Amino acid sequence: MKSINKKILSALIVCCSFGFIGCSDYLDLTPTDRASDKLIWSKPEYAELAINDFYNSIGLYGSFDIKQSVDGLTEGFTETLKYGSKTNSTHMDRCNLFVYAGVISSSWASYDLGAWSDLYNRIRRVNEALSNMNKYSSFDAETTAQFAGQLRFFRAFYYFELLKRYKEVILYNEDMTAINTNKPLSTEAQGWDMVQADLQYAGENLPLQWSSANLGRITSGAAYAFLSRAMLYAERWEVAKSAASTVMNSKIYELADNYADAFKSGSAGNKESILEYNYNLSGITHNFDDLFSPGGDPGVQQGGLGTPTQEMVESYELATGGFPDWSEWHGTTNTNPPYDQLEPRFQATVLYNGASWKGRTIEPFVNGADGWCQYPDDPAPAGRTTTGYYLRKLVDEGHNLTVNSASTQPWVAIRYAEVLLNFAEACYRTGDNDSANIAVKAIRARVGLQHTTKSGNELMASIRQERKVELAYEGHLFWDMRRWKLAATQYTGYRVHGLKIEKNFDGTFTYTYVDCDKQDRYFPEKLYRLPIPQDELVNNTAIQQYPEWK
Repeated sequence: MKSINKKILSALIVCCSFGFIGCSDYLDLTPTDRASDKLIWSKPEYAELAINDFYNSIGLYGSFDIKQSVDGLTEGFTETLKYGSKTNSTHMDRCNLFVYAGVISSSWASYDLGAWSDLYNRIRRVNEALSNMNKYSSFDAETTAQFAGQLRFFRAFYYFELLKRYKEVILYNEDMTAINTNKPLSTEAQGWDMVQADLQYAGENLPLQWSSANLGRITSGAAYAFLSRAMLYAERWEVAKSAASTVMNSKIYELADNYADAFKSGSAGNKESILEYNYNLSGITHNFDDLFSPGGDPGVQQGGLGTPTQEMVESYELATGGFPDWSEWHGTTNTNPPYDQLEPRFQATVLYNGASWKGRTIEPFVNGADGWCQYPDDPAPAGRTTTGYYLRKLVDEGHNLTVNSASTQPWVAIRYAEVLLNFAEACYRTGDNDSANIAVKAIRARVGLQHTTKSGNELMASIRQERKVELAYEGHLFWDMRRWKLAATQYTGYRVHGLKIEKNFDGTFTYTYVDCDKQDRYFPEKLYRLPIPQDELVNNTAIQQYPEWK
């Protein structure tokens, strides 16, 4: 993904508004508030700068930012991640307070998980861009279609985020005259119709691959890959299956040989990356490393704010197949857990006691270099783990926090493994068990695991298991559990656990199973749909709050 040159774009807009007032090439006697739009759409290179500004949405709605939830990673709402600080803030205790509450007010849910205002602001900007392009540009048909394809991809991206949260939303397109403060909700089906149409248009009109000068722009493959994701939420199984098949049949993408390499940039040769957002120190950065690195790493200022749980660790199979018997570690024991026997995705995702990291050995034990603390008794972990583990996946082992606290590893928003899993689920839903099994087998074969042919509930359970493990901490599980309607039962009345590790005088370790919550978690059924924000209800008399939130 190209870095967004906001300085150039801002300078262009300023020049459009003020610098060219006497220049007949760009401005006639139309109102000055339209001059910048006219100039932006006068040349393809200017239009590219305007469209570039939408690309940062890919990062903002990824795991390295907080648009999915101001509480932090949505895995914190599941059994897979525990936030350990008692401070009521992002990536700290706010997520815990939400899952403990049981009774959630509409304002609370809107703030923590909603994105209504932000997404509608972005939709308005996309529609303005489409409208202005139609009004001012004289580009050839291919150039126009490529610009429209990118813009319509982003409109679909934004509406997908709305629909997965709210189901029934207000639809706007590039007809700016149709904007009305008092506009009713559309049906959920109408919303998915729009997303499907926009992504299909993007898939049909964007290139399979861009020239070297435009590397990183949305491709046809990215549009169809995103369509395969969106249509699972829409429960349009045949469309999801077809979209995933289109990506698979393009032969452009493939699974990385090494699972740990699947999160590298496509520019580094990762053919698994389909849609990504790249950061750079001279432009836009993120702070994921400082937030999640082990507390013993040099230069860490925060560290270990969210850590994998024992429940997540126990989701991994042995490298030889099958699951270990963890019952011995559900009490107190001096036996070391079978970490080194677990499959490669565990090794690439979780840092555990004795793991190699940045040329040292991880010490997540009491008084170790990384340390351990009990939630909620110790309110300030200061980089210590509350579960006995740290996150390895998505954290950059090569990043030196003593040199720069800002991070630049790319956010891979869609990768080929997800498309295979989207395809597997869509095939299962349409009764094509053979194809579903082939896709699951491919995912497991990459990490050396066998797959036996399954059907019925057993096959769907296998698909869910693979999504949980393969896509761990990539922002899928919480939303998957909502769309599967499993969250209210499986995420109610449970607690997450970890291991308290103590080093003995003889160099051995004592492992004690600990409750990391100290109270039950809840998922109210009404969270299957988020509430309409109060501001929208006040300003729009044509809508009412959803029934479950009245």
